[in-house]
Amino acid sequence: DVQLQASGGGLVQAGGSLRLSCAASGFTDDSYAIGWFRQAPGKEREGVSCIGSSDGTTYYADSVKGRFTISSDNAKNTVYLQMNSLKPEDTAVYYCAADFDYQPGSMVVTGCPAIFYNTWGQGTLVTSPA
Repeated sequence: DVQLQASGGGLVQAGGSLRLSCAASGFTDDSYAIGWFRQAPGKEREGVSCIGSSDGTTYYADSVKGRFTISSDNAKNTVYLQMNSLKPEDTAVYYCAADFDYQPGSMVVTGCPAIFYNTWGQGTLVTSPA
């Protein structure tokens, strides 16, 4: 079975940093994308950042550009989201998800829409109070 395991959430004061991890198992495709999404109470789910496994293409939401960095360790089948300069508005449950229909290079055109992602892990809560 394909599984995604998100971890690394926690409580950190505004201005602090956290690193989220998404460990993948059971993957057989050579080309896929992994994305981080978040959902705050009362708000819609938002695409935060995504990365293509084979081409390394990345996407960042405007709200996190310059503060968050996505990276992958293919040997460990793990994708990381380094979150720096956290703000109260970053408080949310963060999910990682996989798009197994990802076409290399397409992310620069399509961005990171949640509807493309068909396998989801459980969420990890990030809280950054003022």
